[in-house]
Amino acid sequence: MAGDKPDYRFSLANERTFLAWIRTGLALIAGGLACAQFLPPLPVAHLREIIAVALLLLGGVVAVRAVDHWARTERAMRLGTDLPRSRFPAILALIVAAGAVLLTVAVLIKAGQ
Repeated sequence: MAGDKPDYRFSLANERTFLAWIRTGLALIAGGLACAQFLPPLPVAHLREIIAVALLLLGGVVAVRAVDHWARTERAMRLGTDLPRSRFPAILALIVAAGAVLLTVAVLIKAGQ
């Protein structure tokens, strides 16, 4: 990589952040597989499959984003520039919150039947 070697503590902190994002991606993938295998049919046609596929895709996006953020942060540290800003955590939080609202509606629809 170009630039100066950063303090190893910062590189290790960057790596820990990367690994935390990878764990998040793996958890989303595991949730998607669990939905596909163990969730009973829901009142909306194919909702179970939609949830499973959405979680699987989101897990993959998180993993790819983790690699990109790790590399951009490492590059910035080596070049002595500002660390890259990331809106991804906020976007991910909004997506998860929207999914929770949709699932709450699905549960309430099922309870009302």
